[in-house]
Amino acid sequence: MSDTAEAAAEAPQEGEGWEGEAGGDPQAAERILNQDEIDSLLGFGLGEEDNAGRTGVRAIINSTLVSYERLPMLEIVFDRLVRLMTTSLRNFTSDNVEVSLDQISSIRFGDYLNSIPLPAIISVFRAEQLDNFGLVTVDSSLIYSVVDVLLGGRRGGVSTRVEGRPYTTIERMLVTRMIEVVLNDARSAFAPLTEVDFVLDRIETNPRFAAIARPPNAAIVVKLRVDMEDRGGRLELLLPYATLEPIRKMLLQQFMGEKFGRDNIWEGHLASELWNTKLEVRAVLDETTQPLRRVLDLKVGDTLMLDAPPDSPVTLKCGAVNLSDGRVGRMGHALAVRVERPIAPALQQALIKSGGVK
Repeated sequence: MSDTAEAAAEAPQEGEGWEGEAGGDPQAAERILNQDEIDSLLGFGLGEEDNAGRTGVRAIINSTLVSYERLPMLEIVFDRLVRLMTTSLRNFTSDNVEVSLDQISSIRFGDYLNSIPLPAIISVFRAEQLDNFGLVTVDSSLIYSVVDVLLGGRRGGVSTRVEGRPYTTIERMLVTRMIEVVLNDARSAFAPLTEVDFVLDRIETNPRFAAIARPPNAAIVVKLRVDMEDRGGRLELLLPYATLEPIRKMLLQQFMGEKFGRDNIWEGHLASELWNTKLEVRAVLDETTQPLRRVLDLKVGDTLMLDAPPDSPVTLKCGAVNLSDGRVGRMGHALAVRVERPIAPALQQALIKSGGVK
């Protein structure tokens, strides 16, 4: 018998475990993973919808979102938004409203659309100065709670849900008014940082029609909880990173107090120094244009004829800006100019832009 035949005869049959020379150690036998272990390896385990709880292959795929740069100032903007919404929604509903910030996270836009619990109202808004869009999602619990409160529902009761039908025109209009209040608060929250107007574009109930970015694009999701005594629900604000890109440098700044980086001591010092700044002001009696050859040939004793009588007004100039007119006179042993008219605000702005301050 050849060596090949002997090796084939000694090989284990199909279905039998491979045993090594150590006497058939069961730990050395081939091990088959069960379904739970496969799900854990791939990162598709149950209850791991959040990016922070994913493991395995999905954790590697989503690592770019987890390691995305932090925007410290954006967190402060959303904290300010929570305070503004608490006040504005109280005035809007005439009820005791508490708004809390649950979570700020990064997510892919496609994953967010797939995670929206239906039925819900999705509003698409436009950030005018940033030239891009965002989303505000209101879940069904908050929709029915707001409708119940605005239409005079009994306090302390549970809002009644009617499943299996689309939202009525009245429900959509009432929720639209609440979303407009939220967008106005968002504009005020961004105001200390940059001026941006959030304008409501349209209202959707199907996530497929609210696609404002490509599915792989990253976005910021802010989850807010709105409580009105025993009623309430969740409101989510989504801003793609492409929307925040024009102000990314501002959002990377560190928070320096309630006024977004303003230092009152430094502002007072700067104001006092500006009041002591010296300006060079010239009193011009007349101006004439001469050829360069004649200017170069000027000698001591030459006379230049000015087209202005001795009692004509002079022009006060700072750099190239005409400030005012005045009359030449004398005060004591010094020549003086009496200002005839005040400096207009437009001239003040022109003076600042021209860099006349030294």
